[in-house]
Order: sequence, then structure tokens, then C-alpha cells
Amino acid sequence: MENVNLVMILAAAFLGAASPGPATLTIAGTSMQHGRKPGLALAAGVCTGSLIWSVSAAFGLGAVMLANAWMFEAVRYAGAGYLMYLAIRSARSALRPGAPVLRAAAAPTLRSAYGKGLALHLTNPKAVLFFGALYAIGLPPGTPVSALLLVMAAIAVQSTLIFHGCALLFSSQAASRVYIRLRRGFEAAFAAAFGAASWQILAARLS
Repeated sequence: MENVNLVMILAAAFLGAASPGPATLTIAGTSMQHGRKPGLALAAGVCTGSLIWSVSAAFGLGAVMLANAWMFEAVRYAGAGYLMYLAIRSARSALRPGAPVLRAAAAPTLRSAYGKGLALHLTNPKAVLFFGALYAIGLPPGTPVSALLLVMAAIAVQSTLIFHGCALLFSSQAASRVYIRLRRGFEAAFAAAFGAASWQILAARLS
């Protein structure tokens, strides 16, 4: 491990996970609107997707996608389409007047919340390229598998703390009251953010 820049890897992974984006916005919105359990389930789905991309990048999927552009294109269009779907749903919610439906009636099942988080992360082709670049810079050639597994485990633990912490933070009663009072503004902001993220993925190019 002496040649592995673990601090740099974890710092870059922290910035990637903690910075506002589709994953954190969806976790925050779900937690404020539906409560702690759906928020945590969605966060678990996001963490699973992150781990899948991390493992895939570590074992060369990023290089495969770069060599076979059609794979990147397929994931790219799926990701852009899914984010646009979320943008439209948020926009429709923002345009709907009145108070939101009570949590008990509107909350998604834990399975559907988990699936939403998983789909959100698996349809982001930038994730595997991010992890691929991260490992290429932070891991020298010839790094043993044991060290690679330790790095992946450290990133997974850090991501779990970030995403589940976000769910716990935004599922508080204070956050829920703020959401109910400013629901339409929040949903409009989510719609704009999801639409922008969809465009960014759609405009991405392998270069």
C-alpha cells in the first residue's frame, strides 16, 4: 500500500459523491417528502450502483467502454433518458398546486426506492470513467489485488456514509416541514437540475 495514494483517491471520491448531483438531489428529495426509510433505501441503491461501477472500472470496464464506443453510447442515452424522466416528474409536481400527499399514502416501497437509486447510478456512464481515471492516477501499475480490494472497500464505506448521511439529514422533521412549505420551489429546482444533468450526459463525448 505504500505506493497507493489512498488520501488522494478518497478525497477525489468524496468530492464526486458529496457534490450536488442527481444522486444527492434524489436522496434529499425522497427523504424530505417520504421520510427516513425510503431515503435510506434509495441511498442503498445508489451505493450499490457506485460499487458496481467501482469494481467494473477497477477490472477494466472503463477501458473496454473507451475501446467500444457503442457501449458508452447505450448507457449514455439510457442515463439521459432516465434523468429527463425524473425532470418531467419533478416539473409536473412543481406545477401541481396544493399541499403534497401525506407520507403514508405517497411513500414508495423500499424495493422501488432501492431500484430507483440503483437505476439512477447505473445509467450514469460518467461514473465508470470517473473511477477508471481515479484508479489509473491513484494506483501504480502492478498494484496487488489485496491493495485494490482495500481501496474499493474504503471508497464503498465512504460513499455509504455520505449518501446515507444525506438521507438521515434530510429526513428530519425540520427538513420535512421546510419541504412541505416550499414544495413547489424544491420540485422546480429538482426539475431544472435533472434536466441539466440529462443534457450534460447527452452532450458527453469520448475523447
